[in-house]
Formats: sequence, C-alpha cells, structure tokens
Amino acid sequence: MALSQDPRPVKNGEAEPFELVYFTQLQGRRICAGSVRKRIGKVTDLVFNVAEPFPVASGVLISHGWGKPNEFIPWEKVLKIDDDALFVQPGDAPYPPLVKGSGQILADEDLMGRTIFDMDDRRVEVVNDIHLLASRGKMLLVHVDSSFNGFLRKWGLGKLGWIKDQLISWKYVQPLSIEEATATDAVRLSVARKQIRDLPGEDIADALEELSGQEQTAVFSSLDSEKAAEALVHAEPRAQRQLIANLRKEKARTILTELSVPQLAGLFSVLPHDQVTSLMELLPKEEAARIRGITSQEDSNARAAMSADFIAVQGGMRVGNLLAEIRNSQRQHESISYIYVVGSDGQIRGVVDLRDVVLAGDDTALEALMNSSVVSIEGDDSLDDVAELFAKYHYRMIPIVDPEDRILGVIHYNDIMKGLVTRPIV
Repeated sequence: MALSQDPRPVKNGEAEPFELVYFTQLQGRRICAGSVRKRIGKVTDLVFNVAEPFPVASGVLISHGWGKPNEFIPWEKVLKIDDDALFVQPGDAPYPPLVKGSGQILADEDLMGRTIFDMDDRRVEVVNDIHLLASRGKMLLVHVDSSFNGFLRKWGLGKLGWIKDQLISWKYVQPLSIEEATATDAVRLSVARKQIRDLPGEDIADALEELSGQEQTAVFSSLDSEKAAEALVHAEPRAQRQLIANLRKEKARTILTELSVPQLAGLFSVLPHDQVTSLMELLPKEEAARIRGITSQEDSNARAAMSADFIAVQGGMRVGNLLAEIRNSQRQHESISYIYVVGSDGQIRGVVDLRDVVLAGDDTALEALMNSSVVSIEGDDSLDDVAELFAKYHYRMIPIVDPEDRILGVIHYNDIMKGLVTRPIV
C-alpha cells in the first residue's frame, strides 16, 4: 500500500531546492559542533511538532554514550546535513534534556516499528522507515515507508534496492494520540473506507493509484457506481488498467453506464485490446459504434492491439519455480512464448525464450538465461512500424513499454501481421 502526494516546496511556480532523506540514514549519524573534528555525539531520534500539512522538525535528540543522558538540540541550531555528519552551531553544549510537549512526536519512539491499521481496525502495514524532506532550513515528515528497505538502510544495505519503497503520505497516517500510540503500538489510517466515498473523484483516484492490488480492489469495489466512474476518469492510465482488470462483469457494466461516450473512448484508448473487446460487449450496440468511430483514428497505433496476457518475473526467480507456476496458471500457450525479466522498479531488463527455460536446470536463475537486448515498442508507435519489427526479427510477440521502460503489455505476431508475412518465425 502506498498513498502519496508531492510535498516539495514551490515558490513563484517553481520548485525550490530540497533534499529527500530517510530517518534510518540519519539515525546514528555523528553530530559535530561547527567542524568535523568536534564530534559531540550521534543522532538518537528526531522530534517533530505536528502541523498541517506535514509535521515540522523541532529538534534532534543527541546521544553521548557512556551512560550520559540524551540531550535535545533545537532544530534552529542545525547548520547542515552532510552525507556522514549533522553539523550544529558550536559553543552551545551542554544541551537540555527533552521535555516532550503536547503535539510532539518522536520518529523512532512513536512511529518506527508501529503497526498501521485502517479506521476499521484492519491491519495494513508496519512502519519500517520515515521519509523526510529538507528545504530552506526546515525538515518535514512527509511519508512513512512500509517496505523492507527500511531495515536494509538501517544496516547500511540500502543500495541493494531489493524492492520498491512503499510510501504512505503523512496525511493518511497519524497516531490517534501520542499517548494512545505509545500504549497500543499502533497508528491509524486517517481516512476510513466509509469516508473515502465522500472525497472528490480526483482525490480518490490519487489514493487508488498508490494502493496495492488487493487494497486497491477492495476500496474501488466499496464505491458506488457514480463515484467509481468519477475516480476511474481521473486515474492515471496505469491505474485505469489495473482497476478495470479486477472488476466483475456486472460491476463493470454499472460503472460504464455512468460514463459519457467521450469518457469511454478516452478510457478504452489506454486499455489492452482484449479488455476493450470484453467491455464493448457490455455496452449498447449504438454506443459501442460511436466509441469505435471516435477511437478509429487511434486504431493505427500499437496500444490498440496491446494484450495484457504475458509473464514478467524478477531475475532471481528459479526455473523450477517458474515452470511450476506456469503449469498451475492455465495460461494460453500464446502468452508464454517468452518470459520477460523485470527489475524491482518494474523496468524490463531482459527476455528469455520458453524453450531455453524448459532445457535449463530447475535451480537456474532466470537472469542467467536472459538476453538483455530487448526489442520493445511504445504504445504510440504505429502498427506499420510494429509490422516492420516483426518482419525484421520474426519474434512471436514484442513488449510494449512506457517511457521509463516498464512493461505495459505485449503485441502478438498474429494480431499484427494478419498473413502479410509468410516467413516462419523462430
């Protein structure tokens, strides 16, 4: 689950200089008074004043070790944050102990490791790190991270990047109270399922775009048809594809009836060809004909023939596990001609022919078999260009990617060539 918003400061329409850092990268960092040679302790915790829209850092807890008590350094004493040290004004030590006031939270003590529940008391995630934004001398608490990467960063292994960060905006996560958070070891999502139905469609779309698959489906299914249609129109194309893919037929039918013909045409223009075909069958014939007329100008691009039926896995997956999944998936044989290898960021890294998979040992990793030179296309590429690629390379399918090389779908040889090329494919 990842609910997010852009917290970057803006002035005169332009983003001001800022730096994003994780709490685990600061915790334990040495604190120096004026110069790197005057080390006075290390960062134990960060203290924040709860404010709208994001909590603002009020100070740093410094640990000296050797049984000495922690001290509180006001944030205005912080001069700068370097990669290996936090610098404060010299000459002010010793600092007083922290006297925790109303409306203050500590990053480590009050948030790290806390279980996140939604307002209906369903467990959602655990806070493994805190995402901070430094700008113009201030430090803001903007997200919590529920991914395992927080643990990796804490032990200096953050560069491994095993999985994608799961960032949840602070506006969706807050302790019910500092006292209760301490007592219950839990924080709560600030938007209940019943409340989300009252949000504007664009706000719901923002939330849906960042939710994980099961949570996204659950929240979207809880909306009435009118609100679901409103959110669907405002969602980004990638989220639209995910939402439509998980809808039951009758639910899809009621949502589609809430959309105008131009809105339906816009939606169908970003969906895979097989999804569009299924959805068209749910519409009245006259309405479907009007939509085809509107989208006919786009029928000459790759997106119009895109299929969502493909296999993409990470490179560390073993051949034996992959073959077991394929046997249990009951997929059409056309969708498993190739196995696409993607990174943790979703970017396509390579491709493996199924025949190479079948001939390899069960313990072989897919990345050891993959060809990293992947021929791909973008959704706006013309079908004529796609046909030229098929004629040149004789592949059985070609992946369609977005500008960041994340795979969106595939295009099949038979769907494009339609008998124009008779040379057998490899």
